Amino acid sequence: MAGIRDKVAIVGMGCTKFGERWGAGVDDLLVEAASEAYEDAGIDASDVQAAWLGTQSSGYSGQILSKALKLEYVPITRVENFCATGADAFRNGCYAVAAGIYDVVMVAGVEKLKDVPYTGLSVVDPMGSYVFPQVPPPVQFALAATRYFHHYGLSYEQGKLALARIAVKNHHNGALNPKAHFQKEITLEQAMSSPMVAWPLGLFDCCGVSDGSAVAIITRPEIAKRFRDDYIMVKGMGVVCSARQGLLQDDYDFNHFDENVNAARIAYGEAGITDPPKQIDHSMVHDCFTITELITYEDMGWCPPGTAKEHVENGFFDLEGGEIAVNVDGGLKSFGHPIGASGIRMIYEVYKQLQGKAGKRQRKNPEIGAIHNIGGYPGSFTAAVGVFGKRD
Repeated sequence: MAGIRDKVAIVGMGCTKFGERWGAGVDDLLVEAASEAYEDAGIDASDVQAAWLGTQSSGYSGQILSKALKLEYVPITRVENFCATGADAFRNGCYAVAAGIYDVVMVAGVEKLKDVPYTGLSVVDPMGSYVFPQVPPPVQFALAATRYFHHYGLSYEQGKLALARIAVKNHHNGALNPKAHFQKEITLEQAMSSPMVAWPLGLFDCCGVSDGSAVAIITRPEIAKRFRDDYIMVKGMGVVCSARQGLLQDDYDFNHFDENVNAARIAYGEAGITDPPKQIDHSMVHDCFTITELITYEDMGWCPPGTAKEHVENGFFDLEGGEIAVNVDGGLKSFGHPIGASGIRMIYEVYKQLQGKAGKRQRKNPEIGAIHNIGGYPGSFTAAVGVFGKRD
């Protein structure tokens, strides 16, 4: 595969404040994010030749985006791929640009989850036999946590403390981010003693539910030079879908997720990443639960299997002084998880970091950033990994 390394550039991005946006509908969120992206890129709606929209449950067809932004008679494709929805929409837009089909493309992600009479995610399963057990996400990932603790010989207290450190780290970073839903630090004691949701995962091990939108404007590098000097390059994108075979295998280990490993392998191969801990300096990963982030460290090749706990304790993933600063924007723990928007929100932070425009969260001289999403449940995931860098 030739890949898309250095064939696509990001020239503008926008992101709403995430949270309980009771006064804003889907249209409002899209307009808010797109307006920032237009201004950032120095374009208007008439420059957009095609668009991709990522959303899981906030409407159907590309008309969701065309109506909000008045993109009359522009080809718009709606993408849904579990929690990798936004990242996959971005990947599709990148391929169209890299192929030379369009010069200027918009990729948008949006989700409005708070205006419903129930909590959690709105997921509609296809018709089937109705014998598949209905297991909510906290329980699914609690299985991964208990198995990981058992496999690597961690006591409850040892494992719980490692997860608590991740929660504290991400809330610390989110407190520095005015666009985050939750902008308040927490203590280790609070994380350790929070009410139990699904043992061993407590309240602060679980991300929240929120509304939000993010938008990217992409083009080819030779065109990007007309827009700005500090455009950001797409180095690699990998998206994989499980065939659900893990659900059928007695030896499925719950200690790692093959979908993560394979999505990272594809993205790294395109980007020329051969030593991830040395080459990647910051990343946004899918911390729907703290155990997910812990396992992702190992799946992404940032530390050997079973050593994530020690790396967390040593500050390897911290914003200040860490080798790979993970979830420097606060992650899902601080932003919540409006499905279609999350992947593009992650790209927004990498974009700002590489431009040196991340404010109080800014890393010193970042060169390569990455994003990661995973959606579904153990044994049946869709995963996405993206790698980004500065212009040559």
